[in-house]
Amino acid sequence: MKAISIQTFGSPDGLAVVDLPVPAPAARQVLIATEAVGVGGVDAVIRSGALAAYGFKEGHIPGGEVAGTVTAVGEDVDASWIGQRVWGFTGTGGGYVEQAVAPVEQILPLPESLSAVDAVTLGSSGAVAHFGLRHARFTPGETVLVRGAAGSIGIMTVQLAARGGAAAVAVTTSSSERGERLRRLGATNVLDRSGDGGEEAPAGYDVIIDVVAGEDMPSFFDRLNPNGRMVAVGAVAGQPPADFGMRIMAAFQKSMSFAAFSAATVTPADLSAVRGKQFAAASRGEIEAVVHEVLPLDEAVLAHQKMDAGEVFGRIVLTP
Repeated sequence: MKAISIQTFGSPDGLAVVDLPVPAPAARQVLIATEAVGVGGVDAVIRSGALAAYGFKEGHIPGGEVAGTVTAVGEDVDASWIGQRVWGFTGTGGGYVEQAVAPVEQILPLPESLSAVDAVTLGSSGAVAHFGLRHARFTPGETVLVRGAAGSIGIMTVQLAARGGAAAVAVTTSSSERGERLRRLGATNVLDRSGDGGEEAPAGYDVIIDVVAGEDMPSFFDRLNPNGRMVAVGAVAGQPPADFGMRIMAAFQKSMSFAAFSAATVTPADLSAVRGKQFAAASRGEIEAVVHEVLPLDEAVLAHQKMDAGEVFGRIVLTP
């Protein structure tokens, strides 16, 4: 089968098409003939080599989510899964392939009216947005800032916060055109990347969901209201400075808090329950899967070039 492998860490040119044997599903796994593969921000971070210290090696196959049809099952898996259209989570890799294996606990049947492309646009990002807001203890009537709102996680956070009754949903993004698109999805205020956006923006925020991190993250602590909470759900700009916690301590009397969130801390059952509701909502048109572009699997290099250039609004999807 065709697969995409990281031959050399660094630029997108380090990705290459390789030919691999079709894997056999192990116990509690299924084999999925992929129709769509989601291209996530974490894929680009892994490809860059920034996470090599965490055990990622050259030869790694990126991709954490796929959608398609189950073609085989391993031991202790009900054979009735064969022939079903599903979304599947492959973990920290293994998704940029024509045939992917996924744990049976991490697959979910797809509504008939939901496309495979929309499923991989919503599957991971929607769950991170939902649980990120819950981790921040967001409640209706609060003001929310989404930092890095043009990616799939940010877009879902905007939609869920707006649907959840936020008093205001401000976003940081790189252009007015993107800002208008985010307004149509529920944003009330559009700020530049530094968090500035004129007099209409709220003076402070009860919740900040940060997809970006990086060197500038500490400056956003100053935008938290008393008892405000910032939750980092991504780090597409890299790690924050080592002394970033000093910014919170400097504002000790405001009782601000910071937390990181990873979907790895949520049980598969809870993740599936949320994804199932979001897939159903998307099939009814209540939330939108924002797809930037659909590319063939063997154009993964181009997909990553677009991500590195900051061109992507929503999610790029690869199709075998």
